Amino acid sequence: MTEAQVTGLLAQYQAGLEAELALLDRLESLAGRQRDASELGNFEALGVASDERDRTMAALVTIEHELKPIRQVIAEQREALAATTAFEVVAALHRHAAQRVTAIVGTDERALAALKEAERARRFAAMTLEQGEATLAAYRRVVAPAPAHASLFSRKG
Repeated sequence: MTEAQVTGLLAQYQAGLEAELALLDRLESLAGRQRDASELGNFEALGVASDERDRTMAALVTIEHELKPIRQVIAEQREALAATTAFEVVAALHRHAAQRVTAIVGTDERALAALKEAERARRFAAMTLEQGEATLAAYRRVVAPAPAHASLFSRKG
């Protein structure tokens, strides 16, 4: 592989990483919106952010699919490329992307914790309502017992 070809691949890979970073910025923002919506119990906003996130993830996967063969060639030529400035730039972008992914995963974990807490609160509320209904039904039986059977039907004659 010639030096010009390798330089071209590095430039392509750099452009792809920069596009991925832009999408990761978007994902980070969406993850924050999802976390906030989860904490507030705003499930409509959570759904909207989830839909946007799905579209962003699809674009990210598409770019990643296109970069995979380039990454393989760069990995094969790593020793020859390691001393170049272009490789250093690409490596720095790659590290930055990894940091962004870690931040997004952390935000997602907080959103998931908020959703689990909301589910626990919902279950507790449902259980409390069920207990209240049972208590009220028992109270009603004591306070207002069932009427005696109608005597019209009980008599002969």
